[in-house]
Amino acid sequence: MEAAASLRSPQILYRTRGFGPRFSIFGACRMGFLSFESKPHLGFKGHIPIHLSKRGQQRLGARRSIVRASSSSFMEDSSRIAPLQLESPVGQFLSQILVNHPHLLPAAVEQQLEQLQTNREAEMNKEEPAPSGTNIVLYRRIAEVKANERKNALEEILYTLVVQKFVEADVSLAPAISQPDPSGRVDQWSSQDEKLEKLHSSEAYQMIKNHLALILGQRLGDSNSVAPISKLKVGQVYAASVMYGYFLKRVDQRFQLEKSMKILPWGSEEEESAIKQAILGESRASAPTHPEASSWSSSGFNHEGIGNGMKSSRLRSYVMSFDSDTLQRYATIRSNEAFNIIDKHNEALFGRPEIVFTPEGTIDSSKDELIKISFAGLRRLILEAVTFGSFLWDVESYVDSRYHFVTN
Repeated sequence: MEAAASLRSPQILYRTRGFGPRFSIFGACRMGFLSFESKPHLGFKGHIPIHLSKRGQQRLGARRSIVRASSSSFMEDSSRIAPLQLESPVGQFLSQILVNHPHLLPAAVEQQLEQLQTNREAEMNKEEPAPSGTNIVLYRRIAEVKANERKNALEEILYTLVVQKFVEADVSLAPAISQPDPSGRVDQWSSQDEKLEKLHSSEAYQMIKNHLALILGQRLGDSNSVAPISKLKVGQVYAASVMYGYFLKRVDQRFQLEKSMKILPWGSEEEESAIKQAILGESRASAPTHPEASSWSSSGFNHEGIGNGMKSSRLRSYVMSFDSDTLQRYATIRSNEAFNIIDKHNEALFGRPEIVFTPEGTIDSSKDELIKISFAGLRRLILEAVTFGSFLWDVESYVDSRYHFVTN
């Protein structure tokens, strides 16, 4: 209630004439992005023309400079929070709220979701005109444009909420990886591994350590070494880790619920131990199908399936008890909006890769851009990516409960 009351404060909002309270926040998003015509005569339809004196023109020019400087400053501030710059009016407004008034963001998001729901219902209830050639084509095109605008706004609401969770945890997202510093390294950000670890349950973090062991191998404990690595491959690892974090939070949520209700697949420690032994025997006999274990047979891992830091855990035993259909369902991103966020965030962080294929159909690695990054920096990126995916699951579920968009 306090947040909602503060959000309606005249210091932040202005009332748009002819619109209800739902539009007041949306109206406020335009305040930092106004543009003024340079002509001294300003006219508005239905209003009396305004003629400005020379002094008035000078004041208007000064105000225009202030607004431009304010907009530029806001973009710089938001880029420090997250690499992806939001483009829709809703996204820009929520970014501004997150930077300047983070405590007001939940109320702002609620109002934007209400407005999206109102717009969607109005569009669905609107009667389609009778077929008449050009009119029906134009009508459908307008409806398509509006649907895309709602979709983009929804994606940027989701992204803002994910970033907000990092802000609340006092964790800074890695900036866009571009030109290295004079030393040639790109990972000059501070280590926040301890903060990131605390954002996961103990069972989930054990799985994350296994994920790190699969990727880094014997370099897991190496914090000082720096190596040139393909920027494309680092981006692929980051995206895969985001999706792994999404999957992990989904199964951990179910695991914690069944654990609290005491309905786990095993009823005692003896049964749990028996399941672990069965899983271990299967991993020796055949290649594992679990997404976490796709690289067990690569160099650096022993043939027992658990090596180089790979340890068994209750959550892992629980996941390995899933049938293939359940596992596939839990490993799938539920909405196109969430998938697009992963793609856009990854591109903002690593840039758009130039992928060239050889005549044999493989990727031509000769054009890969190499970046120098320490293994500690790579570990930090992977932890951040897993946490991003975990937050994305939470945010997607929260928004879907208020504005249904996830398909069954």
